[in-house]
Amino acid sequence: MNPVQGSLEPDARPTREVRASFNEKTIRIYQAYSPEIAVPALAAQKFLPPFKTTRMTWIKPSFIWMMYRSGWAGKSGQEYILGIDILRSGFEWALANSCLSHFIEDVHPTHADWENQIRDFPVRIQWDPERTIRLQPLPWRAIQIGLGPQSVPAYISEWITRIDDVTPLAKKIESLVKGGEAGLIRNLIPTEIPYPLPDSISKRIGCVQNRGTPA
Repeated sequence: MNPVQGSLEPDARPTREVRASFNEKTIRIYQAYSPEIAVPALAAQKFLPPFKTTRMTWIKPSFIWMMYRSGWAGKSGQEYILGIDILRSGFEWALANSCLSHFIEDVHPTHADWENQIRDFPVRIQWDPERTIRLQPLPWRAIQIGLGPQSVPAYISEWITRIDDVTPLAKKIESLVKGGEAGLIRNLIPTEIPYPLPDSISKRIGCVQNRGTPA
Protein backbone atom coordinates (compact mmCIF):
# COMPACT_ATOMS: atom_id res chain seq x y z
CA MET A 1 0.00 0.00 0.00
CA ASN A 2 1.24 3.50 -0.85
CA PRO A 3 0.01 5.72 1.99
CA VAL A 4 -1.34 9.19 1.46
CA GLN A 5 1.51 11.49 2.44
CA GLY A 6 1.39 13.79 5.46
CA SER A 7 3.08 14.40 8.77
CA LEU A 8 2.61 15.66 12.32
CA GLU A 9 5.49 16.31 14.68
CA PRO A 10 5.48 13.80 17.58
CA ASP A 11 5.63 16.49 20.26
CA ALA A 12 2.46 18.05 18.83
CA ARG A 13 0.50 14.81 18.66
CA PRO A 14 -2.91 14.81 20.36
CA THR A 15 -3.53 12.28 23.11
CA ARG A 16 -6.21 10.48 21.09
CA GLU A 17 -5.82 10.47 17.32
CA VAL A 18 -6.51 7.92 14.58
CA ARG A 19 -3.29 7.24 12.66
CA ALA A 20 -2.90 4.65 9.93
CA SER A 21 -1.44 3.67 6.58
CA PHE A 22 -4.04 4.38 3.91
CA ASN A 23 -4.63 5.44 0.33
CA GLU A 24 -7.62 6.88 -1.50
CA LYS A 25 -9.72 3.70 -1.15
CA THR A 26 -8.34 1.46 1.58
CA ILE A 27 -6.79 1.54 5.03
CA ARG A 28 -4.47 -1.06 6.54
CA ILE A 29 -5.34 -2.68 9.84
CA TYR A 30 -3.67 -5.53 11.73
CA GLN A 31 -4.81 -8.70 13.45
CA ALA A 32 -2.91 -11.59 15.04
CA TYR A 33 -4.06 -15.18 14.72
CA SER A 34 -3.05 -18.79 15.14
CA PRO A 35 -1.87 -20.73 12.05
CA GLU A 36 -5.25 -22.51 11.96
CA ILE A 37 -6.97 -19.23 11.11
CA ALA A 38 -4.20 -17.25 9.41
CA VAL A 39 -2.97 -19.79 6.86
CA PRO A 40 -6.40 -20.46 5.27
CA ALA A 41 -7.15 -16.71 5.32
CA LEU A 42 -3.95 -15.94 3.44
CA ALA A 43 -4.65 -18.62 0.85
CA ALA A 44 -8.29 -17.68 0.29
CA GLN A 45 -7.86 -13.93 0.90
CA LYS A 46 -10.81 -14.11 3.26
CA PHE A 47 -11.51 -15.50 6.70
CA LEU A 48 -12.78 -19.06 6.85
CA PRO A 49 -13.69 -21.39 9.74
CA PRO A 50 -12.48 -21.84 12.42
CA PHE A 51 -12.69 -18.02 12.35
CA LYS A 52 -15.89 -17.21 14.24
CA THR A 53 -18.30 -14.55 13.04
CA THR A 54 -20.26 -14.73 16.29
CA ARG A 55 -17.50 -13.16 18.39
CA MET A 56 -16.21 -9.61 18.58
CA THR A 57 -13.09 -9.19 16.43
CA TRP A 58 -10.62 -6.39 17.17
CA ILE A 59 -8.83 -4.52 14.40
CA LYS A 60 -5.89 -2.18 14.96
CA PRO A 61 -4.39 0.41 12.58
CA SER A 62 -1.17 0.70 14.63
CA PHE A 63 1.57 -1.72 13.56
CA ILE A 64 3.65 -1.16 16.69
CA TRP A 65 0.67 -1.57 19.01
CA MET A 66 -0.01 -4.91 17.29
CA MET A 67 3.58 -5.88 17.99
CA TYR A 68 3.05 -5.05 21.65
CA ARG A 69 -0.22 -6.99 21.83
CA SER A 70 1.21 -10.08 20.13
CA GLY A 71 4.69 -9.97 21.64
CA TRP A 72 6.21 -9.71 18.16
CA ALA A 73 4.07 -12.69 17.06
CA GLY A 74 5.42 -14.68 19.98
CA LYS A 75 2.25 -15.24 22.03
CA SER A 76 0.19 -18.40 21.76
CA GLY A 77 -2.63 -17.98 19.24
CA GLN A 78 -0.95 -14.89 17.77
CA GLU A 79 1.88 -16.50 15.80
CA TYR A 80 0.81 -14.83 12.54
CA ILE A 81 0.45 -11.08 12.10
CA LEU A 82 -1.88 -10.22 9.24
CA GLY A 83 -1.82 -6.86 7.48
CA ILE A 84 -5.33 -6.41 6.13
CA ASP A 85 -6.45 -3.73 3.69
CA ILE A 86 -10.11 -2.80 4.10
CA LEU A 87 -12.31 -0.26 2.39
CA ARG A 88 -12.21 3.16 3.98
CA SER A 89 -15.99 3.25 3.65
CA GLY A 90 -16.23 0.17 5.88
CA PHE A 91 -13.73 1.55 8.37
CA GLU A 92 -15.62 4.82 8.64
CA TRP A 93 -18.94 2.99 8.95
CA ALA A 94 -17.50 1.12 11.91
CA LEU A 95 -16.41 4.36 13.60
CA ALA A 96 -19.74 6.04 12.87
CA ASN A 97 -21.58 3.09 14.46
CA SER A 98 -19.37 2.80 17.51
CA CYS A 99 -19.24 3.78 21.13
CA LEU A 100 -16.39 3.93 23.60
CA SER A 101 -15.93 0.84 25.72
CA HIS A 102 -15.66 3.06 28.82
CA PHE A 103 -17.43 6.21 29.93
CA ILE A 104 -15.36 9.38 29.34
CA GLU A 105 -16.67 12.67 30.71
CA ASP A 106 -15.39 14.88 27.89
CA VAL A 107 -17.08 12.64 25.29
CA HIS A 108 -20.44 11.67 26.83
CA PRO A 109 -22.89 14.23 28.23
CA THR A 110 -24.01 11.77 30.91
CA HIS A 111 -23.36 8.20 32.03
CA ALA A 112 -26.87 7.33 30.83
CA ASP A 113 -26.00 8.62 27.35
CA TRP A 114 -22.99 6.27 27.25
CA GLU A 115 -25.13 3.34 28.42
CA ASN A 116 -27.60 4.05 25.61
CA GLN A 117 -24.78 4.01 23.07
CA ILE A 118 -23.49 0.69 24.42
CA ARG A 119 -26.95 -0.74 23.87
CA ASP A 120 -27.56 0.76 20.43
CA PHE A 121 -24.24 0.51 18.55
CA PRO A 122 -22.42 -2.69 17.45
CA VAL A 123 -18.81 -1.43 17.47
CA ARG A 124 -16.57 -0.72 20.47
CA ILE A 125 -13.65 1.73 20.65
CA GLN A 126 -10.70 1.51 23.03
CA TRP A 127 -7.79 3.90 23.32
CA ASP A 128 -4.64 2.25 24.64
CA PRO A 129 -1.16 3.74 25.14
CA GLU A 130 0.84 3.69 21.91
CA ARG A 131 4.24 2.01 22.16
CA THR A 132 7.83 2.68 21.22
CA ILE A 133 9.78 0.17 19.15
CA ARG A 134 10.90 -1.29 22.48
CA LEU A 135 7.20 -1.60 23.37
CA GLN A 136 7.31 0.97 26.15
CA PRO A 137 4.19 3.16 26.65
CA LEU A 138 3.98 6.62 25.08
CA PRO A 139 1.89 9.62 26.23
CA TRP A 140 -0.52 9.36 23.31
CA ARG A 141 -2.91 6.54 22.51
CA ALA A 142 -3.63 4.13 19.68
CA ILE A 143 -7.15 3.13 18.68
CA GLN A 144 -8.57 -0.38 18.81
CA ILE A 145 -11.86 -1.10 17.06
CA GLY A 146 -13.98 -4.02 18.22
CA LEU A 147 -16.40 -5.24 15.56
CA GLY A 148 -19.43 -6.87 17.14
CA PRO A 149 -21.20 -9.91 15.65
CA GLN A 150 -23.61 -7.65 13.77
CA SER A 151 -20.75 -6.06 11.82
CA VAL A 152 -18.27 -8.94 11.40
CA PRO A 153 -20.04 -10.47 8.33
CA ALA A 154 -19.67 -7.18 6.43
CA TYR A 155 -16.02 -6.98 7.49
CA ILE A 156 -15.11 -10.42 6.14
CA SER A 157 -17.29 -10.41 3.01
CA GLU A 158 -17.41 -6.77 1.89
CA TRP A 159 -14.62 -4.65 3.39
CA ILE A 160 -11.48 -6.76 2.99
CA THR A 161 -9.56 -6.23 -0.25
CA ARG A 162 -6.21 -7.85 0.63
CA ILE A 163 -4.61 -9.97 3.37
CA ASP A 164 -0.80 -10.05 3.74
CA ASP A 165 1.45 -12.01 6.07
CA VAL A 166 3.58 -9.40 7.83
CA THR A 167 5.00 -11.86 10.37
CA PRO A 168 8.44 -11.93 8.66
CA LEU A 169 8.57 -8.13 8.87
CA ALA A 170 7.65 -8.26 12.54
CA LYS A 171 10.38 -10.80 13.26
CA LYS A 172 12.96 -8.80 11.31
CA ILE A 173 12.19 -5.61 13.23
CA GLU A 174 12.20 -7.49 16.54
CA SER A 175 15.66 -8.88 15.72
CA LEU A 176 16.98 -5.40 14.89
CA VAL A 177 15.51 -3.95 18.09
CA LYS A 178 17.12 -6.65 20.20
CA GLY A 179 20.40 -6.16 18.34
CA GLY A 180 20.41 -2.43 19.02
CA GLU A 181 20.18 -1.56 15.31
CA ALA A 182 17.61 1.21 15.72
CA GLY A 183 18.96 3.13 12.73
CA LEU A 184 17.97 0.30 10.39
CA ILE A 185 14.38 0.12 11.61
CA ARG A 186 12.99 3.50 10.55
CA ASN A 187 12.37 2.53 6.92
CA LEU A 188 10.85 -0.83 7.84
CA ILE A 189 8.02 0.36 10.07
CA PRO A 190 4.88 1.17 8.06
CA THR A 191 4.18 4.89 7.72
CA GLU A 192 1.12 5.89 9.76
CA ILE A 193 -0.28 9.40 9.51
CA PRO A 194 -3.39 11.21 10.82
CA TYR A 195 -6.55 9.80 9.27
CA PRO A 196 -9.06 12.50 8.27
CA LEU A 197 -12.50 12.08 9.78
CA PRO A 198 -15.71 14.11 9.84
CA ASP A 199 -16.16 16.11 13.03
CA SER A 200 -19.18 13.99 13.95
CA ILE A 201 -17.10 10.79 14.00
CA SER A 202 -14.16 12.42 15.78
CA LYS A 203 -16.51 13.60 18.52
CA ARG A 204 -18.15 10.18 18.82
CA ILE A 205 -14.86 8.35 19.39
CA GLY A 206 -13.24 11.04 21.51
CA CYS A 207 -10.37 12.00 19.23
CA VAL A 208 -8.99 15.36 18.17
CA GLN A 209 -9.98 16.34 14.62
CA ASN A 210 -7.24 14.91 12.44
CA ARG A 211 -5.01 17.13 10.38
CA GLY A 212 -4.05 14.66 7.66
CA THR A 213 -4.64 15.03 3.94
CA PRO A 214 -8.37 15.65 3.36
CA ALA A 215 -10.40 12.67 2.20
